[in-house]
This record gives sequence, structure tokens and C-alpha cells, in this order.
Amino acid sequence: MDPAYLLRAENISKSFPGVKALNNVQLHVEKGKVHAVMGENGAGKSTLMKILIGMYTPDAGEIIYKERPIRFSSVHDALRSGFSMIHQELLPFPELSVAENIFMGNEPTTAIPGWINRKKRNKDAQLLVDQLGVKINVTRRMKTLSVAEMQMVEIAKALSNKAEVIIMDEPTSALSDRETARLFDMIRDLKRQGIAIIYISHKMDEISRIADTISVMRDGKYIATHPANAISNEDLISLIVGRELNTIFEKRNTIPGEVALSVKGLTGAKFKDIDLFVRSGEILGIAGLMGAGRTEIVNAIFGLEKIYKGTIAVKGKPVTIRSPRDAIQHGIGLITEDRKNTGLVLSGTVKHNITLAALKSCCRGPFIEMQKERSIAEQQIRRFAIKTPSGNQIVNFLSGGNQQKIVLAKVLLNDPDIIILDEPTRGIDIGAKAEIYRLMNELAAKGKAIIMISSELPEILGMSDRIMVVHGGSIKAELTGAEATQEKIMQYAMM
Repeated sequence: MDPAYLLRAENISKSFPGVKALNNVQLHVEKGKVHAVMGENGAGKSTLMKILIGMYTPDAGEIIYKERPIRFSSVHDALRSGFSMIHQELLPFPELSVAENIFMGNEPTTAIPGWINRKKRNKDAQLLVDQLGVKINVTRRMKTLSVAEMQMVEIAKALSNKAEVIIMDEPTSALSDRETARLFDMIRDLKRQGIAIIYISHKMDEISRIADTISVMRDGKYIATHPANAISNEDLISLIVGRELNTIFEKRNTIPGEVALSVKGLTGAKFKDIDLFVRSGEILGIAGLMGAGRTEIVNAIFGLEKIYKGTIAVKGKPVTIRSPRDAIQHGIGLITEDRKNTGLVLSGTVKHNITLAALKSCCRGPFIEMQKERSIAEQQIRRFAIKTPSGNQIVNFLSGGNQQKIVLAKVLLNDPDIIILDEPTRGIDIGAKAEIYRLMNELAAKGKAIIMISSELPEILGMSDRIMVVHGGSIKAELTGAEATQEKIMQYAMM
């Protein structure tokens, strides 16, 4: 056994009914290092992490921690042994205080058995939060915190359990650039304390900034491990997808047509005096920091936000949009930024999710024609290359990339002329991203007008014909794709 490694997972295998999730996977993690784990959605990353944290028991293989074989029977076992996991989708107790969340299940007690020592709990929680350099009063309710602050509370919780291995699953998916920088400072502090970080992310730029070592998984198998500074992004992408992606952002030569959508003086609760337009065959990128008002603007266009004043025109004709139904009737489709909460019925089947917004096409009178619904769904499954055992699969059991394709399949079933995509590739792998970019280019080539919001500047720069930068609910700049740079966008986004 190599004492250089704090944690070794050797030949880990795990099967579920009909699926071999992991097949002889390995992972070697050093003390005080950030070990990134990358792979497409469905590669087995989450299954491996759930085994490490005690949620699943492996069918084969062993985990060696501090040179001793271990096997956890529960998450509580893993926590007691020094393992902690910060999940991509935070699950706090919103009505409880920060201190109560930090010490949940591990509360200090008084001399009287069973009585919680609230004074000590609050004091210890405040010390942990202060140690992280975050100004949070631990008596505040969790629901009053920002996502970034909740992330910090999760780290404090891990430290309260004396974690020596912290797993972070897409920890920056809902953070701004500034909040991400603060998190990275925190991670560097944790490294100096000798804590090992297992870091899961699809963001190449993040991995290059924070990781010491990178392991790649594909289709439930271990592929390779490299020092982060010894592998190029191109080689890393090839390992992840199993093929070369010569360019993720394919250049289009389409000439935009007539103005498909225009808004003038649009004003709402979190934006004011918005003037914008998008032509058929064009991709308009909307950039800006989180909270700038980007989502609220497109939600208003789609009838999800109240408009105080301003006008919307479709193909030059003024329209009134008070609800999503109105927007759909005018040929507008919206892929929302949060697919799980607003884009999908997670407990529903793939088939039902795809046809949900276009049930009229599956109905005869008030009745759904099951055969027709199944036929339409299967056609969309093939068109969007959705990886699912069948149309009857429950959506919640599919990978993030396939869930996003289902949202696209649902929205595009109505064949809208104007397509709004809010963070279309958030939380999905590089292979699925490439497929969505290809689809966007195909739609633009067919004359669809596309508005895309993205927090990833390479995506904005790589996909947009024009870029509008939003700050404080107002448009601060309009740039052509040719003149835009990351520096220019950030300059206007922070004005």
C-alpha cells in the first residue's frame, strides 16, 4: 500500500437492474490536494462518490483509507470517519438557523442527556464560519442566505465533522465569478490544512485553475489520471468523450434574415428600458453576472414576469403576452435555466415530459391517443439522441445531459420560430454540450431566431452572432461576435 495516498478506491464495481454503473474503477487521492474527477453525464462519477460517502455499497473492489480497508454501511459511518460531501443541489433546512444546519445530527449537549447546548452550538458554529472568513450571523435562517453563503455553510458543516476528505459536486454551478473566486480561496485554505478535495466539474477553466490531479471516467470505467498541469484541454476532451472534438464551437456562415422579435422600453420589477431584437437565423447572446436581470428579461418576454411598460413585436407586429400560453401561440419557446424545478416533471416519464406542452397534437377531442403520443415521443427521442431505455423511463433516473435534451425536445415539439435558451448547458458534460451547440447551429440555419443566456463566457463568445451585456437590470453594451472579448464583456458586466 502506498502511504502517499490518503484514499484509494481499487477495482470498484456496482450494478443496478439492467445497468453496469461502475466496472473496475480506481481513484487515488492525496492528502492536501484537489483531485478533479471528470466525465460525461452517466460516466459513473456520482455512483462512485455515493459509494465513497456510504450511500451505496460496492458489489466488488475495496476502499483503502489511511492504509486500512474500510466499508461504510451508512452516510453517518462515512461522516464519523472523516468523509463529507457537498452536493450540487444543496438541501438545507431552510426554516432552521445556520448553526442548527451546521450541527444537525451532531449537536453539543448539556450535562442533562438529550438536551441541546444552544449557547455552545451557536458559539462553535460562529467560530467555524469566522474561520472561513465569511460574515454570516449563525442565528440567521438558512432561507435568508444566498446560494454562495449556503455553500460556505456546507463547508463549515464538513469542518464541524472534522472532515479529511471533502467531495464537491459541481460546487460553482450557481455561483458568480466573484463567488467562485472566494470558494477557490477557501479550497486553497483547506488544502493547507491537509484536507483532500475530490472536485467534480464540467468546467474546463475551473479545473485548470484549482485541480492538482485529474481522473477521467467514461461509461462506468476508469480511463486515465494525469497531473493537471501536464494535459491540454484538447487531450482532456478526447479522454472524456472518447473521440476528438476538433472544435466545440462550429462557425456558421448563415446570413440573418428579418427581425423575428423586438422589444422596446421593456420594464419590470428587476429590469428597465430594455431594447433588443433578434433576427431569424441569428444567435443573440445575453451576458452578465448573476442577478443582473438576464433571466427576468426573457421570462417577461415569455409571460412569466409582469411587464410594467414597453412593447413586444413578433415579425414586426405588436403582440400582447400575459402568459406562457400567449408566448407559445406567438411562436416563442423557452428553455428555462432550472430544468429540474421548472423544465421537467421529474417523477414523470420521458414520453409524458416530451409531449406535455403539445398535448393537442396527441389528442382526439378531450382524450389522449396513446399510440400517437408514443410515436411522437419516440420520434423526438431519436431526433435528440436521448439515451433512455424507453419512453416509459422516469426522467429523474436519467443523466443531466439527457434531461436537458428532453427539455429541448419538449419545447421544440411546438416548432417555435423564436427560441430562448437560459443557461442551456449548465451542469452537463462536454459531449452533451457539443450536441446542444450543434443543434443550436442547425436551428439557426433553418431560420430560427435564438436568444441564449449563458454565464460561461467561452460559450457566449463561441456561439453568438451578437452579444448584449446586462448589468443592474439595464443593457450596458451591444457587441458583434467579431469585436467581443472576455475582457470587454466583463468590463461592461461590472459597470
